Amino acid sequence: MEEERETWMNKRKKKKMTWHELSYLEDGNSSKAVDSVVVPKKRERGNNGKRALESLTSSERRKFYHTQDFVPLEKISPWIPPNEREPVDRRISLFRGDITRLELDAIVNAANSSLMGGGGVDGCIHRAAGPLLKKECATLGGCETGKAKMTSGYRLPAKNVIHTVGPIVHGQPGEQQKSSLRSCYWTSLDLAARHELKTLAFPCISTGIYGYPPDEAADIAIRTVKDYLTEYPDKFEKVVFCVFLKSDETLYQCKLKQFLTDQPCDPQSNSKL
Repeated sequence: MEEERETWMNKRKKKKMTWHELSYLEDGNSSKAVDSVVVPKKRERGNNGKRALESLTSSERRKFYHTQDFVPLEKISPWIPPNEREPVDRRISLFRGDITRLELDAIVNAANSSLMGGGGVDGCIHRAAGPLLKKECATLGGCETGKAKMTSGYRLPAKNVIHTVGPIVHGQPGEQQKSSLRSCYWTSLDLAARHELKTLAFPCISTGIYGYPPDEAADIAIRTVKDYLTEYPDKFEKVVFCVFLKSDETLYQCKLKQFLTDQPCDPQSNSKL
């Protein structure tokens, strides 16, 4: 490996290194280094990988995405109620698929308190973003339940990652856990708004191994986003609820209908759509 690294470095001496190449060299994996985009030296002066990334244009960044099968904003349709033709609120979308493919200003990570990566969506986001995400997270000092912190997105199509820590639930959630979950959504939206980010995607927070009942978690997620958009109508152009399971898609279809159209939620009806 050392011989391969030295050979590769000698080969690259006449070229300017990119943040992406540097990150892989740190991991000792030169076989994955990318030659396609070069960051000009004037952008590299005194920078780290994050600063180099942020200096790239949108077209340059796309060449560094962990996947070229990304989903641009224009491909994310607003949510439309069943049997209707027009959306209730064009700012709200439901997307079923991999959140690490979404090309937005930010995606939210359902993180643990260390912010150093874990299972589920947390692990997927860290793997897709690459090793520089973990290095930046290590500088943040963790995160409390219900709070949020932001990093760069690195190799993700999303420019930023907002990390929030949801409550752990055993049995039925109490008032403190309900408040903490609401805070996850509200503080994530608030953090994004303070940085003038306009497009954002949420995964399901605290469900899965954290034990929050999906039905009740969806209630809080949609109600909180709706409340925020009502209170601050000009802050966001798009907020996406990103689900992975078909059962969650059915649940969110039902809950969006309930909260956005004031019609009763009937999961059985939505499952037939």
